[in-house]
Amino acid sequence: MAEEIIDSYLNDPESYRILVAEDGTGIAGYVCYGLTPLTESTWDIYWLAVSRERQGRGIGSALMTAAEGEIKQARGRLVIIETSAKPEYEKTRRFYRSHKYDFVCQIADFYAPGDDKIILQKRFNTDE
Repeated sequence: MAEEIIDSYLNDPESYRILVAEDGTGIAGYVCYGLTPLTESTWDIYWLAVSRERQGRGIGSALMTAAEGEIKQARGRLVIIETSAKPEYEKTRRFYRSHKYDFVCQIADFYAPGDDKIILQKRFNTDE
């Protein structure tokens, strides 16, 4: 899925936005986000990934901050993130909570039996 989104971006840069973090040895991580179709100023963060060996160095936070900055600049009012409820995603959920994303809901068996979807959100004040 991530490759399809990146291909879509490369073919039509208006479809998604992608920011890439690089270090001296190559790509360290990326974030892919975009305006949610058929909404008014709602955005989705589709993917945020940092290579395992580079995690814990602030790269993910820098990518999240940069993406949120662009969303705010575009007068985005709501950001949605979807992730798995599986135990191996607890570190991911903790990361989003540390960035002030609030739990919205959990949909049982969404991805597969026993793999629930968790939806998180963050609101921005567009009057600033």
